[in-house]
Amino acid sequence: MGVALSLLRRSGPGRARWPLPAWGALSVRVLPRALRDSFLGERVRWPLWLPVGLGTGIGLYFALPFEPSVTIAVLSGGSAICFAMLAAWSGSSFARAFLALLAAIAFGFAVAKARTEFVAAPVLTHKVGPAYIEGQVVEAQIHGKGQRAVFAPSRIGHLKQLPRFVRVSFRGETDLLVPGHRVGFKAVLMPPPPPATPDGYDFGRDAYYDRIGGVGYAYGEPVALDPPSSPGWRERLAKTVELMRWRVTQRIQNVLPGSTGGIAAALITGDRGGISTDDEAALRDAGLAHVLAIAGLHMALVGLGLFWAIRAVLALFPVIALNYPIKKWAAVGALGGAAFYLLISGSATPASRAFIMLAIMLVSVLLDRPALSMRSLAFAATILLLMQPETLITPGFQMSFAAVSSLIAVAEWEQARHAKRDDAGGWQSPYWRSLRRYLGGIATTSLVGSLATAPYAAFHFDRATHYAVLGNLLAMPVMGFIAMPAAAISVILMPLGLDRVPLHVMGWGIDIMLAIGRWVSALPGSVTAISARPVSALVLISLGGLWIVIWRRPWRWLGLLPVAAGIAIAILTTPPDILVGRDGETVAVRGNDGLLRLIREPKDDYTASEWMKRDGDTRDIAGTIGTRANGVRCDGDGCTARTPDGALVAITRRVDGLADDCGQAAVVISAVPVRSGCAKPKLVIDRFAVARSGAYAVWLKGKTARVETVQNARGDRPWSQPPRRRQSKQISNGG
Repeated sequence: MGVALSLLRRSGPGRARWPLPAWGALSVRVLPRALRDSFLGERVRWPLWLPVGLGTGIGLYFALPFEPSVTIAVLSGGSAICFAMLAAWSGSSFARAFLALLAAIAFGFAVAKARTEFVAAPVLTHKVGPAYIEGQVVEAQIHGKGQRAVFAPSRIGHLKQLPRFVRVSFRGETDLLVPGHRVGFKAVLMPPPPPATPDGYDFGRDAYYDRIGGVGYAYGEPVALDPPSSPGWRERLAKTVELMRWRVTQRIQNVLPGSTGGIAAALITGDRGGISTDDEAALRDAGLAHVLAIAGLHMALVGLGLFWAIRAVLALFPVIALNYPIKKWAAVGALGGAAFYLLISGSATPASRAFIMLAIMLVSVLLDRPALSMRSLAFAATILLLMQPETLITPGFQMSFAAVSSLIAVAEWEQARHAKRDDAGGWQSPYWRSLRRYLGGIATTSLVGSLATAPYAAFHFDRATHYAVLGNLLAMPVMGFIAMPAAAISVILMPLGLDRVPLHVMGWGIDIMLAIGRWVSALPGSVTAISARPVSALVLISLGGLWIVIWRRPWRWLGLLPVAAGIAIAILTTPPDILVGRDGETVAVRGNDGLLRLIREPKDDYTASEWMKRDGDTRDIAGTIGTRANGVRCDGDGCTARTPDGALVAITRRVDGLADDCGQAAVVISAVPVRSGCAKPKLVIDRFAVARSGAYAVWLKGKTARVETVQNARGDRPWSQPPRRRQSKQISNGG
């Protein structure tokens, strides 16, 4: 309480000083009065909380363990209207703000449910194939040593109910995978995979909102089919845009092979399929991963670069410059160029957010009004959440808005001190002052952005980078003065076939940036692996961070309290003692040294690698397989291992060893059915349990065992339907 009150004090010329008494005379009435005065004094910032309320409602929808009915969504939407009307009629500022926030929360819940119903499409519930598939190519990209494409299928074997889209990987490259082309091929399709752990990344949920109902791999080469019948104008427009993106990507990668071309394509069209795993990891570990995701930096360089270039060219002609509003003409040109860039880049969440903010600024130029940065950010968040509420729970949305909101808050704080600091510094060369501001801006942006996104990077990617400031100081001048200007020129000249030279210049800039990324990422201690943390910790840190960046008065620092609580929860979280994979045979047990040990060589390498990453373990898979030296013993019937508290875990592979394991072990994990007679262990998991519930995470404490499963964590939602039991063998594999 004392710390909170000390943070609430204000002093200085022209500032109100709250009448806080001495510590010995503190009254319970002082804090409420101080909070009330701060709240009323921040009236101009109240609207910034509306997208937060909208996001809260969306978050509540996704946190439910069941799918709410349409009736509940309608009632929620109706409640939002009622709350909004009551807020408009209320004469109390507190009541008006509270009711408006409730309206935003209720409306966010309704919007999320409406979006789920809107994108609903069939999803495979079992393996299909090899089956003959016919479909139209929607998207195509290089992936590893082959290609990966998204299709709109018109036939999948003998299936009657077809998914809206399926994603299929092909070995090698073919000229037939072009957006808009119709092809046929044989492939195996499966449902979008569930998470590898109860708290892991849910590809199935993302696929549901992309309307991808199946994923798989092809056998052999595709064959060309007759083109489809005339589609509607929306389909034709989408096809034209995607075909243009594909052609630009192909042109870039033909001129710039390898990762250089892959990064160039990522900067222009958003297609990251051509980037090698090692180069992507090097940029990520050097704090340069944001370069690969088209966002504020890219949109600002393109939009504001066009604004400056158009205005500079028009200023060369005095007749035009003195008689016409060339600043507004430049704003219109920049807005059009930025819109085109958004279109060919794929319109990802960070790019959409950056475009909206840039558009607000340019429209403000047209209307002769100043742009309010934090309000434009709130407006951008509101638009994105209304259009695609599912983006709230994606790392791109969270990291993008965390970084930008923090940078704007720092800029607002710095703005008032900027002129005074320059005046106090005495005479300086204008060139030195510009250089100092530029380098200081890069350092500040990198530091603030890294700190703001660190909790989200740790939560989603289980790692933290430590030399991001150094990496950005070295790489951003190359990005800003070489790579992006050359990219813009190459796109302008590409229709004329004159893009080869600017593309090579862009490639030189990318090669320099890659060299910087490899050097920085190779420095000692550049990356720290971080074990998985609960979502409650991230929510508390996010709410505390929002409190800090939205408010301006000293009470903003009360946001440090939920941030500290979130950090405490993250630190105190205990990792699971046992993990069981979704195949029922990949098992890991935590040893006395606190590290996970795989009981046998895993059949599911992806699951095993995800476990190690989520555990903050940087060892390769081969180094994590248990041996007798670390307490893992195996024979023909199965394996045994002990947890740090001495509990015996038995992994049974045959019925012959089941009786002994049930009599001795605290936990039995069986690859064969366990029907009865195994009551002594604390927990029994057989293959049928894994088939019903997905992967398991188990915590042992004393005589009890706490269990979390993927199916329970996902809940009964449209994207988490459990597999159909004993039916996959009855499904025809098609022609």
